[in-house]
Amino acid sequence: MKKPLILLLIFLSILLNRPFNTTAYAEQLAEREIFPSGITLLHSEKKALPIVTVVMAIKAGSVVEPHEKAGLANLAADLLNEGTSRRTSKKISDEIEFVGGSLSTSGGSDYITVSLTVLKKNLELGFDLLSDIILNPSFNQDEINRRKKVIKSAIIQQNEEPGIVASKAFSKAVFGVHPYGRPVEGTLETLDNISRQDIVDFHSSYYSPNNTIMAVVGDIDKEQLKSSIDKYFKNWKKKEINFPDMPFPKSGGRAEVIKINKNITQANIILGHLGIKRDDPDYYAVSVMNYILGGGGFASRLMDNIRDNKGLSYDVHSSFSASKYSGSFQVGLQTKNNSANQAINEILKEMDRIRTETVSDKELDNAKLYLTGSFPLRIDSNRKIAAFLIAVEFYDLGLDYADDYKKFIEAVSKNDILRIAKKYLDTRNYILVIVGDIEKAVLEY
Repeated sequence: MKKPLILLLIFLSILLNRPFNTTAYAEQLAEREIFPSGITLLHSEKKALPIVTVVMAIKAGSVVEPHEKAGLANLAADLLNEGTSRRTSKKISDEIEFVGGSLSTSGGSDYITVSLTVLKKNLELGFDLLSDIILNPSFNQDEINRRKKVIKSAIIQQNEEPGIVASKAFSKAVFGVHPYGRPVEGTLETLDNISRQDIVDFHSSYYSPNNTIMAVVGDIDKEQLKSSIDKYFKNWKKKEINFPDMPFPKSGGRAEVIKINKNITQANIILGHLGIKRDDPDYYAVSVMNYILGGGGFASRLMDNIRDNKGLSYDVHSSFSASKYSGSFQVGLQTKNNSANQAINEILKEMDRIRTETVSDKELDNAKLYLTGSFPLRIDSNRKIAAFLIAVEFYDLGLDYADDYKKFIEAVSKNDILRIAKKYLDTRNYILVIVGDIEKAVLEY
């Protein structure tokens, strides 16, 4: 059976809405077990379709790489399926494609992921490939050179995209020396600092079973799963992991304006500052507040004011990016260069309004209704459930989180919104990034 048929089966499962009961999560979502090797396993058995998805998260993201070798973690992850001691890159690709499955890797800041999807009948091959690329990567020098070239080309292309330029400048200014402040893919300069030995040593240091979360969702029972893990990962031994010291991001205590001149008709603007960690109890009230401010699309105040009433931008949005060690808040939009000042003024006005005025009952009810009502869409497929389980485990949210989420959101009051807005929105000490024709913008900031 080829990949198109697998995709069709997945589509039918979502269409029929049968394999995913979203009314009682906790007892059905997953079982948790820690193996003697240290692997944390989260297993969710779903028998509706003969498909199994495995997502492995290894805490070997860019936060643990040296600053001068930024991009090392991403490059190591990128190279996993580019050849092992047993298989060439082409052989890996041919084997997984022949059975219509998928095998992919992805870098990240807090952790990297390796994802597998196969039909149940091809599970043995799937686990064989999965374990092979994690345990036995060859890190061939020719492949390293090729992947570096591809990443560099992407970086050069990104430097021509005003939105990406603004986003990178914002992250660097907000997080400073913290690893969150640098691109996961690294830079043209730091990629040149990375040798094959650096990659080998990085893999040896951080790719360990006791540094790994494995989420398995689909048509596989517990005994078969444990048997497969014991068989294919038996040679993966736990080791002591020495994580580097992590600097804590701190606010500069003043407004900082970054102007980047580009000959474009639309100014790309990001305004924001440090935000909130994912495990902070205030996270839920922040989510409701942000929906009302600018995270709710056409239902948000920023969209109503800046797009609908003022006509300054086609789209404006706010978001809180909450990660393990820190997070950020930002408002982003594009507007004509000569209307940049007005747009920035309106952003600050709306931030100040939600900090000083109580939101309406309707705004609060609509935010809660959307956030709780859309939650099941986060876990309406095997792959989404697996990714969700990884996040739940990584941020230590507990397997009852899917049930508790609704309670947490519904418990948020109007006074909570006011308190949270005053605490997490700063209209004085912020980072403002403008990428555009600076001369035409005639910025007041």
